[in-house]
Amino acid sequence: MSKALYSLIYLFWMKTKFNKYISILTALTLFGVMPVNAQLRKVKHVVVIYMENHSFDNLWGQFPGADGLDQAKKENIIQVDANGKTYETLPPVPRSSAFPTNLPNNIFNIDQYVSADQITPDVTHRFYQEQLQIDGGKMDKFATYNYTKGLAMGYYKTNELPLYELAKKYTLCDRFFHSAFGGSFLNHQWLVAAATPTFPNAPAVMKAQVDASGKLIKDGSVTPDGYAVNTLNSVNLHPKNADPAGLVPIQTAPNIGDRLTDKGVSWAWYAGGWNKADAGAADPGFSYHHQPLVYFQRYTPGSKDRKEHLKDEVEFFEAAKKGTLPAVSFVKPTGVENEHPGNSSVKQGEEHAVKIINAVLNGPNGKDAVIILTYDENGGFWDHVAPPTIDKWGPGSRIPALIVSPFAKKGYVDHTQYETLSILAFIEKRWKLKPLADRDAKADPFSHAFDF
Repeated sequence: MSKALYSLIYLFWMKTKFNKYISILTALTLFGVMPVNAQLRKVKHVVVIYMENHSFDNLWGQFPGADGLDQAKKENIIQVDANGKTYETLPPVPRSSAFPTNLPNNIFNIDQYVSADQITPDVTHRFYQEQLQIDGGKMDKFATYNYTKGLAMGYYKTNELPLYELAKKYTLCDRFFHSAFGGSFLNHQWLVAAATPTFPNAPAVMKAQVDASGKLIKDGSVTPDGYAVNTLNSVNLHPKNADPAGLVPIQTAPNIGDRLTDKGVSWAWYAGGWNKADAGAADPGFSYHHQPLVYFQRYTPGSKDRKEHLKDEVEFFEAAKKGTLPAVSFVKPTGVENEHPGNSSVKQGEEHAVKIINAVLNGPNGKDAVIILTYDENGGFWDHVAPPTIDKWGPGSRIPALIVSPFAKKGYVDHTQYETLSILAFIEKRWKLKPLADRDAKADPFSHAFDF
């Protein structure tokens, strides 16, 4: 056989093989079974809305089809004291005349005493205390390790929540856990870095003390081995009167911002009140420790990355309206609009969240966006589902997570186990980014939430 004839036969065979491949791919596409990675590339925008301090049962415990209050077992509801003795009634809520002092040792509806458009007292949400509240999965010491006592057992009427109608239309996750024990500071860090900040030279007065078994002897914001776990501000952003010795040093570990920037993927962290805070004149409702990226080297004052990627929430609404949202947006409402007890009401916060969601859906980017609304942590509120055990950092209790998108399953309750790091895993999968740590590498990237 001549060389020319052989080449002609080979080219014909390759063309036939290629056409066969194209035909198969076309058929798969027509029948709605396009490979997931190809479907995932349809997502051009991810918007993460990060609200504050509510457990799943506290807000969504009455949602149809969800594992909620009706599924809670008595042994997970009845609260006990530090020695395991059952309370006759819930410990009274201190410094509040709105709640009876003899509430039954059970869950109760908050709305009958304080409506959802009013602010309740704050509830304890700290690193060591949440582990004590969870009590090895028994979920029976939330009223004990809590400075608002019985309030931890309260819940809101789900069908009256401003987000309720959106949840009915899209995907609600009822097995979503916040990734790290404790409060806002630490869980914001895990959202962006999948890690706990280091503070090796923290003053001794700031360090917690534990015995050989790990039992807490003295509370503190820094672990005995030098990790910052409770609310602390950064040397890069803090109130004017902050004690320099108590500020977290600059962090150099990788974060999601680094990964996106290095891959050439556009992104921004939008915070309510950012411009004024960055200029040194923060509003009273602004929380410095809700700005996790400022703790890192790349976002020091005056840096190029700080200017390009840390922005005010007003710019988010402008971008959503114009259709100029970056590929990845993190939206952090200010204190009076984020649902945080003590600062914001549930109604006020959720109405603001609806406004953010509608800004995206009604804008030019809505057709290819995935909106993930969740909470930084449970805020100290009880939930009946014991969190899984992964490592010494968490996960913590179950929290709400709502996925709104043209690609999300409609009217669906997703029972798959997810955590805060599932957000990172989803972003990393979509843009083929290297995971930040072992935890986000293993987190489920919302594998059952979409019609892919």
